[in-house]
Amino acid sequence: MKGKLYLIPSPLGDYDPSEVLPAPVIDKISELGVFVVEELRTARRFLSRAGLKGRIDELEFHVLNEHSTPAEVEALVSVFDKGDAGLVSEAGLPAVADPGADLVALCHRKGVEVVPMVGPSSLMLALMASGLNGQSFAFRGYLPAKTDERRTALKELERQSKALRQSQIIIETPYRNDALFADMLQFLSPQTRVCVAADITLPDAFIRTATAAQWKGAPAVIGKRPCVFIILA
Repeated sequence: MKGKLYLIPSPLGDYDPSEVLPAPVIDKISELGVFVVEELRTARRFLSRAGLKGRIDELEFHVLNEHSTPAEVEALVSVFDKGDAGLVSEAGLPAVADPGADLVALCHRKGVEVVPMVGPSSLMLALMASGLNGQSFAFRGYLPAKTDERRTALKELERQSKALRQSQIIIETPYRNDALFADMLQFLSPQTRVCVAADITLPDAFIRTATAAQWKGAPAVIGKRPCVFIILA
């Protein structure tokens, strides 16, 4: 009988996992010997802090990231012949805006049971704290990196938001946060509401919702912090 794939959440920052992960998740981590991870160094540090310190060298690791080929993903099905395995993303929930989704899809094709575990989602935490529409929302992921394409995409998302009264959730590579935010303030309608949620769950978390016009009067510098943006026209 094949093993199961456990989707192991990780904290949204570098702190004690027991502060945000339920005890059953910590217990399951201690039971697993095989992990599929996005980045080996940070995964080893997370697992060490989650209770596996002193056992890290005994674990079996497989790297799955945006550079993994379809053949490399397909080959991972063999790990379940040995038993259960855990999938660990860089932060938050695995397989959400994360290359681990390819492994989850593979498991469904191959009949491997997938077990999601409870942990922090920056997307849902930002939406909860935004005061925007939590009844109808869409996660749009990353916008185009090229300036003209990004601005066009923003206007289209604003149009859809207004037509559907739908919150639009966006993430960005941290070094482009300020460029994206500047485009929002320049190209969105003044009355469109914008939520900026940076460093969620961390001591210096910053979460604020205001209209584009209000943001222009009191702009924020986000910097290279993990950030979720939400707009509602």
